[in-house]
Amino acid sequence: MTSRVVLGLGGCVDYEIRLTSRGLERLVREHGVRVADLEHQGYPEHQDQGTPVVASITDERDLLVSVLRYLRRGGGGEHFVASPAALESFAARFPRCVALGGTSVRAGFTLDRLGLASTLHLVTMNEHFRRLLPASTDYVCSSPHDSLYPHLIVQYEAGLRVRAGDIDLVAPFPNRLIYVNDVANEELLLSDELGALLADARLFLISGFNAVREADLLDARLGTMHRDMERLPTGAFVYYEDAAFHEPVFRARVREAVLGRVDVYGLNEDEMQAYLGRAVDLQSAPEVGAALGELHRLIPAPVLVVHTKYWSAALGSQAPQYVGALEAGMLMASVRYLHGDTFTDEQMSAVAALPRRERSASFANELEALAALSGAVLRCRAAWALETGVPTTVGLGDTFVGGFLSAVLRERANVWTS
Repeated sequence: MTSRVVLGLGGCVDYEIRLTSRGLERLVREHGVRVADLEHQGYPEHQDQGTPVVASITDERDLLVSVLRYLRRGGGGEHFVASPAALESFAARFPRCVALGGTSVRAGFTLDRLGLASTLHLVTMNEHFRRLLPASTDYVCSSPHDSLYPHLIVQYEAGLRVRAGDIDLVAPFPNRLIYVNDVANEELLLSDELGALLADARLFLISGFNAVREADLLDARLGTMHRDMERLPTGAFVYYEDAAFHEPVFRARVREAVLGRVDVYGLNEDEMQAYLGRAVDLQSAPEVGAALGELHRLIPAPVLVVHTKYWSAALGSQAPQYVGALEAGMLMASVRYLHGDTFTDEQMSAVAALPRRERSASFANELEALAALSGAVLRCRAAWALETGVPTTVGLGDTFVGGFLSAVLRERANVWTS
Protein backbone atom coordinates (compact mmCIF):
# COMPACT_ATOMS: atom_id res chain seq x y z
CA MET A 1 0.00 0.00 0.00
CA THR A 2 1.48 3.30 -1.11
CA SER A 3 -1.01 5.77 0.35
CA ARG A 4 0.37 8.10 3.00
CA VAL A 5 -3.10 9.15 4.10
CA VAL A 6 -4.67 6.89 6.73
CA LEU A 7 -8.36 7.33 7.55
CA GLY A 8 -9.80 5.50 10.55
CA LEU A 9 -11.11 3.87 12.41
CA GLY A 10 -14.49 2.39 11.44
CA GLY A 11 -16.93 2.30 8.57
CA CYS A 12 -20.38 0.98 7.82
CA VAL A 13 -23.09 0.21 5.31
CA ASP A 14 -25.91 2.77 5.30
CA TYR A 15 -29.55 2.23 4.44
CA GLU A 16 -30.47 5.75 3.35
CA ILE A 17 -34.15 6.65 3.39
CA ARG A 18 -35.98 9.90 2.74
CA LEU A 19 -39.02 10.51 4.90
CA THR A 20 -42.44 11.22 3.40
CA SER A 21 -45.53 12.69 5.01
CA ARG A 22 -47.67 9.76 3.93
CA GLY A 23 -45.29 7.16 5.33
CA LEU A 24 -44.91 8.91 8.67
CA GLU A 25 -48.63 9.55 9.03
CA ARG A 26 -49.34 5.89 8.37
CA LEU A 27 -46.88 4.91 11.10
CA VAL A 28 -48.31 7.46 13.57
CA ARG A 29 -51.80 5.98 13.12
CA GLU A 30 -50.58 2.40 13.22
CA HIS A 31 -48.66 2.89 16.48
CA GLY A 32 -51.14 5.29 18.08
CA VAL A 33 -48.52 7.99 18.67
CA ARG A 34 -49.85 11.21 20.16
CA VAL A 35 -48.45 14.66 20.97
CA ALA A 36 -48.01 13.64 24.59
CA ASP A 37 -45.55 10.94 23.48
CA LEU A 38 -43.34 13.59 21.90
CA GLU A 39 -43.03 15.35 25.25
CA HIS A 40 -41.90 12.24 27.12
CA GLN A 41 -38.40 12.77 28.48
CA GLY A 42 -37.44 9.10 28.22
CA TYR A 43 -36.88 9.16 24.49
CA PRO A 44 -33.32 9.92 23.34
CA GLU A 45 -32.80 13.27 21.72
CA HIS A 46 -30.68 16.35 22.28
CA GLN A 47 -33.11 18.57 24.09
CA ASP A 48 -33.64 22.22 23.22
CA GLN A 49 -31.16 23.10 25.96
CA GLY A 50 -28.55 20.86 24.33
CA THR A 51 -28.57 18.30 27.16
CA PRO A 52 -28.41 14.72 25.88
CA VAL A 53 -31.11 12.40 27.21
CA VAL A 54 -30.30 8.72 26.77
CA ALA A 55 -32.83 5.93 26.70
CA SER A 56 -33.16 2.70 24.81
CA ILE A 57 -35.02 2.54 21.52
CA THR A 58 -36.48 -0.93 21.79
CA ASP A 59 -39.04 -1.12 18.98
CA GLU A 60 -40.35 0.64 15.89
CA ARG A 61 -42.69 2.85 17.93
CA ASP A 62 -39.78 4.21 20.00
CA LEU A 63 -37.90 4.88 16.79
CA LEU A 64 -40.83 6.71 15.25
CA VAL A 65 -41.24 8.94 18.31
CA SER A 66 -37.53 9.79 18.27
CA VAL A 67 -37.72 10.74 14.58
CA LEU A 68 -40.78 12.94 15.12
CA ARG A 69 -39.20 14.79 18.03
CA TYR A 70 -36.17 15.64 15.92
CA LEU A 71 -38.25 16.52 12.90
CA ARG A 72 -40.40 19.11 14.67
CA ARG A 73 -37.33 21.23 15.51
CA GLY A 74 -35.21 20.39 12.45
CA GLY A 75 -32.58 18.63 14.54
CA GLY A 76 -29.98 16.01 13.71
CA GLY A 77 -28.44 13.28 15.82
CA GLU A 78 -27.16 9.74 16.16
CA HIS A 79 -28.34 7.01 18.52
CA PHE A 80 -27.92 3.36 19.43
CA VAL A 81 -30.99 1.19 18.84
CA ALA A 82 -31.38 -1.88 21.03
CA SER A 83 -33.42 -3.74 18.42
CA PRO A 84 -31.93 -4.47 14.96
CA ALA A 85 -35.44 -5.58 13.93
CA ALA A 86 -36.72 -2.04 14.54
CA LEU A 87 -34.14 -0.68 12.11
CA GLU A 88 -35.10 -3.20 9.45
CA SER A 89 -38.85 -2.70 9.84
CA PHE A 90 -38.63 1.11 9.76
CA ALA A 91 -36.31 1.07 6.73
CA ALA A 92 -38.76 -1.20 4.90
CA ARG A 93 -41.46 1.47 5.20
CA PHE A 94 -39.69 3.87 2.82
CA PRO A 95 -37.72 3.61 -0.42
CA ARG A 96 -34.05 3.14 0.40
CA CYS A 97 -30.64 3.04 -1.21
CA VAL A 98 -27.49 1.32 0.02
CA ALA A 99 -24.34 3.40 0.51
CA LEU A 100 -21.13 3.35 2.53
CA GLY A 101 -20.84 5.57 5.57
CA GLY A 102 -18.76 6.62 8.53
CA THR A 103 -16.65 9.76 8.76
CA SER A 104 -13.47 8.12 7.50
CA VAL A 105 -15.19 6.37 4.59
CA ARG A 106 -17.04 9.45 3.33
CA ALA A 107 -13.91 11.55 3.78
CA GLY A 108 -12.10 8.97 1.66
CA PHE A 109 -14.75 9.27 -1.05
CA THR A 110 -14.28 13.04 -1.05
CA LEU A 111 -10.50 12.75 -1.35
CA ASP A 112 -10.92 10.28 -4.22
CA ARG A 113 -13.26 12.70 -6.01
CA LEU A 114 -10.50 15.33 -5.72
CA GLY A 115 -7.83 12.97 -7.08
CA LEU A 116 -6.22 12.06 -3.74
CA ALA A 117 -5.61 8.46 -2.65
CA SER A 118 -6.04 7.15 0.89
CA THR A 119 -6.05 3.97 2.94
CA LEU A 120 -9.01 3.15 5.16
CA HIS A 121 -8.90 1.27 8.43
CA LEU A 122 -12.14 -0.74 8.52
CA VAL A 123 -13.71 -3.01 11.13
CA THR A 124 -16.22 -4.72 8.84
CA MET A 125 -16.15 -6.00 5.26
CA ASN A 126 -18.86 -7.25 2.94
CA GLU A 127 -20.02 -7.27 -0.66
CA HIS A 128 -21.20 -3.64 -0.45
CA PHE A 129 -17.73 -2.40 0.52
CA ARG A 130 -16.06 -4.41 -2.21
CA ARG A 131 -18.54 -3.07 -4.76
CA LEU A 132 -18.67 0.58 -3.72
CA LEU A 133 -15.20 1.58 -2.51
CA PRO A 134 -13.34 3.80 -5.03
CA ALA A 135 -10.55 2.15 -6.98
CA SER A 136 -8.01 4.64 -5.55
CA THR A 137 -8.85 3.70 -1.96
CA ASP A 138 -6.92 0.88 -0.28
CA TYR A 139 -8.02 -0.62 3.01
CA VAL A 140 -7.09 -2.87 5.88
CA CYS A 141 -9.81 -4.60 7.86
CA SER A 142 -9.49 -5.87 11.41
CA SER A 143 -12.19 -8.52 10.91
CA PRO A 144 -11.24 -11.80 9.21
CA HIS A 145 -14.88 -12.47 8.29
CA ASP A 146 -17.59 -10.64 6.36
CA SER A 147 -20.32 -8.98 8.43
CA LEU A 148 -23.21 -6.59 7.83
CA TYR A 149 -24.67 -4.24 10.45
CA PRO A 150 -26.52 -1.58 8.41
CA HIS A 151 -27.04 1.91 9.83
CA LEU A 152 -30.39 3.56 9.25
CA ILE A 153 -29.86 7.05 7.81
CA VAL A 154 -33.00 9.16 7.84
CA GLN A 155 -33.16 12.31 5.71
CA TYR A 156 -35.91 14.91 5.65
CA GLU A 157 -36.55 18.25 3.99
CA ALA A 158 -37.65 21.56 5.47
CA GLY A 159 -41.41 21.87 5.27
CA LEU A 160 -42.12 18.15 5.68
CA ARG A 161 -45.49 18.04 7.43
CA VAL A 162 -46.98 15.28 9.56
CA ARG A 163 -50.72 15.45 10.36
CA ALA A 164 -52.21 12.40 12.04
CA GLY A 165 -54.35 12.10 15.16
CA ASP A 166 -53.58 15.11 17.35
CA ILE A 167 -50.11 15.56 15.81
CA ASP A 168 -49.55 18.44 13.39
CA LEU A 169 -45.91 19.40 12.95
CA VAL A 170 -43.68 20.85 10.22
CA ALA A 171 -39.91 20.46 9.96
CA PRO A 172 -38.34 23.96 10.07
CA PHE A 173 -35.01 22.81 8.61
CA PRO A 174 -33.68 19.86 6.61
CA ASN A 175 -31.48 17.41 8.50
CA ARG A 176 -30.42 13.81 8.97
CA LEU A 177 -30.68 11.22 11.73
CA ILE A 178 -28.59 8.10 12.28
CA TYR A 179 -29.81 5.00 14.12
CA VAL A 180 -27.35 2.20 14.78
CA ASN A 181 -26.96 -1.33 16.10
CA ASP A 182 -23.47 -2.27 14.90
CA VAL A 183 -21.44 -4.86 16.81
CA ALA A 184 -18.32 -4.39 14.66
CA ASN A 185 -18.10 -0.64 15.28
CA GLU A 186 -19.02 -1.07 18.95
CA GLU A 187 -16.02 -3.35 19.37
CA LEU A 188 -13.81 -1.21 17.08
CA LEU A 189 -11.12 -3.87 16.85
CA LEU A 190 -7.88 -2.34 15.56
CA SER A 191 -5.89 -4.12 12.89
CA ASP A 192 -2.35 -5.31 13.57
CA GLU A 193 -1.46 -3.45 10.36
CA LEU A 194 -2.39 -0.01 11.69
CA GLY A 195 1.00 0.69 13.27
CA ALA A 196 2.85 -0.11 10.05
CA LEU A 197 0.49 2.13 8.09
CA LEU A 198 1.04 5.02 10.49
CA ALA A 199 4.82 4.59 10.33
CA ASP A 200 4.63 5.85 6.75
CA ALA A 201 1.69 8.24 7.12
CA ARG A 202 1.67 11.98 6.51
CA LEU A 203 -1.93 12.37 7.66
CA PHE A 204 -4.09 10.42 10.10
CA LEU A 205 -7.83 10.92 10.63
CA ILE A 206 -9.25 9.64 13.93
CA SER A 207 -12.99 8.93 14.19
CA GLY A 208 -15.33 6.16 15.27
CA PHE A 209 -14.84 5.97 19.04
CA ASN A 210 -18.37 7.31 19.52
CA ALA A 211 -19.82 3.87 18.75
CA VAL A 212 -18.01 2.04 21.59
CA ARG A 213 -20.32 1.29 24.52
CA GLU A 214 -18.07 -0.42 27.12
CA ALA A 215 -15.56 1.55 29.20
CA ASP A 216 -12.87 -1.15 29.48
CA LEU A 217 -13.05 -1.84 25.77
CA LEU A 218 -12.81 1.85 24.97
CA ASP A 219 -9.71 2.24 27.15
CA ALA A 220 -8.10 -0.77 25.50
CA ARG A 221 -8.72 0.60 21.99
CA LEU A 222 -7.42 4.05 22.91
CA GLY A 223 -4.30 2.45 24.38
CA THR A 224 -3.67 0.45 21.21
CA MET A 225 -4.14 3.53 19.05
CA HIS A 226 -1.72 5.54 21.18
CA ARG A 227 0.97 2.87 20.79
CA ASP A 228 0.43 2.77 17.04
CA MET A 229 0.52 6.57 16.84
CA GLU A 230 3.99 6.60 18.37
CA ARG A 231 5.17 5.35 14.98
CA LEU A 232 3.89 8.43 13.13
CA PRO A 233 6.71 10.37 11.41
CA THR A 234 7.69 13.78 12.71
CA GLY A 235 5.47 16.41 11.12
CA ALA A 236 2.54 14.08 10.43
CA PHE A 237 -0.84 15.83 10.63
CA VAL A 238 -3.55 14.36 12.89
CA TYR A 239 -7.23 15.35 12.76
CA TYR A 240 -9.88 14.15 15.21
CA GLU A 241 -13.55 14.47 14.31
CA ASP A 242 -15.96 14.30 17.24
CA ALA A 243 -19.39 12.70 16.88
CA ALA A 244 -22.60 11.89 18.72
CA PHE A 245 -21.58 9.34 21.35
CA HIS A 246 -23.87 6.38 21.89
CA GLU A 247 -22.72 6.56 25.52
CA PRO A 248 -22.39 10.33 26.12
CA VAL A 249 -20.31 9.86 29.29
CA PHE A 250 -17.48 8.54 27.10
CA ARG A 251 -17.13 11.79 25.17
CA ALA A 252 -14.84 13.37 27.80
CA ARG A 253 -12.82 10.14 28.05
CA VAL A 254 -12.00 10.19 24.35
CA ARG A 255 -11.45 13.95 24.32
CA GLU A 256 -8.80 13.71 27.03
CA ALA A 257 -7.17 10.78 25.24
CA VAL A 258 -6.71 12.58 21.92
CA LEU A 259 -5.77 16.04 23.22
CA GLY A 260 -2.03 16.47 22.97
CA ARG A 261 -1.94 14.09 20.03
CA VAL A 262 -3.97 16.00 17.43
CA ASP A 263 -3.38 19.12 15.36
CA VAL A 264 -7.06 19.85 14.73
CA TYR A 265 -10.11 18.86 16.75
CA GLY A 266 -13.33 19.12 14.73
CA LEU A 267 -17.03 18.95 15.52
CA ASN A 268 -20.39 20.23 14.29
CA GLU A 269 -23.02 22.48 15.87
CA ASP A 270 -24.95 19.60 17.47
CA GLU A 271 -21.84 18.34 19.22
CA MET A 272 -20.82 21.86 20.27
CA GLN A 273 -24.20 22.37 21.94
CA ALA A 274 -24.04 18.94 23.58
CA TYR A 275 -20.67 19.89 25.13
CA LEU A 276 -22.02 23.20 26.39
CA GLY A 277 -25.32 21.77 27.63
CA ARG A 278 -27.39 24.50 26.01
CA ALA A 279 -28.71 25.75 22.70
CA VAL A 280 -26.65 28.41 20.91
CA ASP A 281 -28.04 30.95 18.44
CA LEU A 282 -25.74 30.16 15.52
CA GLN A 283 -26.38 33.57 13.94
CA SER A 284 -25.58 35.69 17.01
CA ALA A 285 -21.90 36.63 16.94
CA PRO A 286 -21.72 37.56 20.67
CA GLU A 287 -23.42 34.30 21.67
CA VAL A 288 -21.29 32.16 19.36
CA GLY A 289 -18.13 33.99 20.41
CA ALA A 290 -18.83 33.21 24.05
CA ALA A 291 -19.71 29.61 23.19
CA LEU A 292 -16.53 29.06 21.17
CA GLY A 293 -14.39 30.55 23.93
CA GLU A 294 -16.00 28.25 26.49
CA LEU A 295 -15.67 25.28 24.15
CA HIS A 296 -11.99 25.94 23.53
CA ARG A 297 -11.37 25.99 27.27
CA LEU A 298 -12.99 22.57 27.44
CA ILE A 299 -11.09 21.37 24.36
CA PRO A 300 -7.70 23.12 24.37
CA ALA A 301 -6.55 21.68 21.05
CA PRO A 302 -4.00 23.64 18.96
CA VAL A 303 -6.87 24.38 16.57
CA LEU A 304 -10.55 23.84 17.26
CA VAL A 305 -12.78 23.66 14.17
CA VAL A 306 -16.56 23.99 14.35
CA HIS A 307 -18.54 23.48 11.14
CA THR A 308 -22.22 24.43 10.87
CA LYS A 309 -24.83 25.03 8.17
CA TYR A 310 -24.27 28.80 8.42
CA TRP A 311 -20.49 29.11 8.85
CA SER A 312 -17.29 27.30 9.79
CA ALA A 313 -14.66 28.60 12.17
CA ALA A 314 -11.16 27.75 13.34
CA LEU A 315 -10.02 28.89 16.77
CA GLY A 316 -6.47 28.76 18.12
CA SER A 317 -3.04 30.26 17.59
CA GLN A 318 -2.61 28.42 14.28
CA ALA A 319 -6.11 29.12 12.98
CA PRO A 320 -4.94 31.43 10.13
CA GLN A 321 -3.15 28.47 8.55
CA TYR A 322 -6.48 26.71 8.00
CA VAL A 323 -8.56 29.31 6.18
CA GLY A 324 -8.08 27.48 2.89
CA ALA A 325 -9.02 24.21 4.57
CA LEU A 326 -12.22 25.74 5.97
CA GLU A 327 -13.13 26.93 2.49
CA ALA A 328 -12.38 23.54 0.91
CA GLY A 329 -14.40 21.69 3.53
CA MET A 330 -17.38 24.00 3.14
CA LEU A 331 -17.24 23.80 -0.65
CA MET A 332 -17.33 20.00 -0.74
CA ALA A 333 -20.14 19.82 1.84
CA SER A 334 -22.13 22.44 -0.12
CA VAL A 335 -21.75 20.56 -3.40
CA ARG A 336 -22.91 17.37 -1.71
CA TYR A 337 -25.89 19.21 -0.18
CA LEU A 338 -27.01 20.37 -3.63
CA HIS A 339 -26.01 17.47 -5.88
CA GLY A 340 -25.35 14.39 -3.76
CA ASP A 341 -22.52 12.12 -4.90
CA THR A 342 -22.97 12.62 -8.63
CA PHE A 343 -21.70 16.16 -9.10
CA THR A 344 -19.55 17.49 -11.92
CA ASP A 345 -16.52 19.77 -11.91
CA GLU A 346 -18.74 22.43 -13.48
CA GLN A 347 -21.22 22.16 -10.62
CA MET A 348 -18.42 22.43 -8.09
CA SER A 349 -17.17 25.60 -9.79
CA ALA A 350 -20.70 26.97 -9.90
CA VAL A 351 -21.13 26.48 -6.16
CA ALA A 352 -17.82 28.24 -5.48
CA ALA A 353 -19.08 31.22 -7.49
CA LEU A 354 -22.34 31.55 -5.55
CA PRO A 355 -22.82 34.50 -3.19
CA ARG A 356 -22.40 33.91 0.52
CA ARG A 357 -25.39 33.96 2.84
CA GLU A 358 -25.73 37.67 3.54
CA ARG A 359 -26.46 37.27 7.23
CA SER A 360 -23.64 34.72 7.61
CA ALA A 361 -21.15 37.03 5.92
CA SER A 362 -21.83 39.87 8.34
CA PHE A 363 -21.82 37.35 11.21
CA ALA A 364 -18.36 36.09 10.22
CA ASN A 365 -16.91 39.61 10.14
CA GLU A 366 -18.45 40.46 13.52
CA LEU A 367 -17.26 37.20 15.08
CA GLU A 368 -13.67 37.76 13.95
CA ALA A 369 -13.76 41.34 15.25
CA LEU A 370 -15.08 40.24 18.64
CA ALA A 371 -12.41 37.54 18.86
CA ALA A 372 -9.68 40.05 18.08
CA LEU A 373 -10.92 42.36 20.83
CA SER A 374 -10.71 39.50 23.33
CA GLY A 375 -7.22 38.50 22.19
CA ALA A 376 -8.37 35.22 20.61
CA VAL A 377 -7.14 34.06 17.21
CA LEU A 378 -10.16 33.05 15.15
CA ARG A 379 -11.02 32.75 11.48
CA CYS A 380 -14.59 32.32 10.28
CA ARG A 381 -15.98 31.75 6.80
CA ALA A 382 -19.61 32.21 5.81
CA ALA A 383 -21.56 29.50 4.03
CA TRP A 384 -22.80 29.91 0.49
CA ALA A 385 -26.46 30.71 -0.20
CA LEU A 386 -27.78 27.29 -1.26
CA GLU A 387 -31.25 26.63 -2.63
CA THR A 388 -32.65 23.20 -3.49
CA GLY A 389 -35.94 21.44 -2.97
CA VAL A 390 -34.32 18.05 -2.35
CA PRO A 391 -31.10 18.50 -0.36
CA THR A 392 -28.71 15.72 0.57
CA THR A 393 -28.39 16.01 4.35
CA VAL A 394 -26.45 12.84 5.15
CA GLY A 395 -22.66 12.88 5.25
CA LEU A 396 -22.21 16.65 5.10
CA GLY A 397 -19.89 16.77 8.13
CA ASP A 398 -17.90 13.81 6.82
CA THR A 399 -17.60 15.50 3.44
CA PHE A 400 -16.48 18.71 5.14
CA VAL A 401 -13.70 16.71 6.81
CA GLY A 402 -12.64 15.24 3.46
CA GLY A 403 -12.52 18.67 1.84
CA PHE A 404 -10.63 20.11 4.81
CA LEU A 405 -8.04 17.32 4.64
CA SER A 406 -7.64 17.76 0.88
CA ALA A 407 -6.50 21.34 1.43
CA VAL A 408 -4.10 20.31 4.20
CA LEU A 409 -2.58 17.67 1.92
CA ARG A 410 -2.08 20.07 -0.95
CA GLU A 411 -0.82 22.95 1.19
CA ARG A 412 1.76 20.74 2.93
CA ALA A 413 2.83 18.70 -0.09
CA ASN A 414 6.00 20.71 -0.64
CA VAL A 415 7.01 20.51 3.03
CA TRP A 416 6.51 16.74 3.13
CA THR A 417 8.46 16.09 -0.07
CA SER A 418 11.40 18.38 0.73
